[in-house]
Amino acid sequence: MPLSSSPAPAADGPGEVAARLTGRAVTGVRALSGALTEVVLDDGPPVLVKRTEGAEAARAEAAGLRWLAAAGTPPVPRLYGHEGGWLVLDRVAEGRPGREAAVRFGRDLAGMHKAGAPAFGAPPPGGPVEAFIGPAPMRNVTGDDWPGWYAEHRVLPYLRRAVDEGTVTPGEAASVERVCERLPELAGPAEPPARLHGDLWNGNVLWGADGRVRLIDPAAHGGHRETDLAMLELFGCPLLDAVLDGYEDVAPLAEGRRARVGVHQLFPLLVHAVLFGRGYAEQALDAARSALSR
Repeated sequence: MPLSSSPAPAADGPGEVAARLTGRAVTGVRALSGALTEVVLDDGPPVLVKRTEGAEAARAEAAGLRWLAAAGTPPVPRLYGHEGGWLVLDRVAEGRPGREAAVRFGRDLAGMHKAGAPAFGAPPPGGPVEAFIGPAPMRNVTGDDWPGWYAEHRVLPYLRRAVDEGTVTPGEAASVERVCERLPELAGPAEPPARLHGDLWNGNVLWGADGRVRLIDPAAHGGHRETDLAMLELFGCPLLDAVLDGYEDVAPLAEGRRARVGVHQLFPLLVHAVLFGRGYAEQALDAARSALSR
């Protein structure tokens, strides 16, 4: 069924949106959380209706899902369309993590990264420049050089915001600024832009009942492939060693990746510092100091 996009009437809820975007009658609605609703249709499996931060957030996520799906692997839930601030997707039947699925996920992820992007910071086709990572703003401004682009358009904007809000002191910020200055030497060998999920923490990795991983809630853009891998490590992906084994079977990583993990975690940690406070700021500062000690 072709994807749909149109403004949603203000009074409409997830059931009405699901009916319009799937073209099927709704027989049941069940709230799963403040943002997610399961909608049962007259035939076939249920769908998931997600409420985002607004119309632009829905457009960004829909574009990201389409772009990741175009890579072929890993699979993403089928997207029926977006309307206003709503997305309608297939409901994924979840299973348990297993080694075989983890190795396959690693191989799939390597294939997605190899699909590439036009430039660092490139948004998905049809996606806005003013995009999002979770509820936080993320500007997809392009650049040809990863160290300079990452510093200017990912790390430093959130560092400044953290300082302005008092979460990080100006003195502490100096260590992150020094990392940005040294990024050309800390970043490792130059690589072409990869097609990134962009917010690949464990909560956005669904272990399907069919033994395959699906990716959800992307903040997709062109970036460095080690950024997705560092995000997997940041919040504890199950069977990460097996995921990395599968990844390296398809796309071996440059020597010294372990020493670069903290560099790639700086952006998500600073985003979390702004959203959730001092604890994440301390983690970001620890990552910066560790990188500078190399």
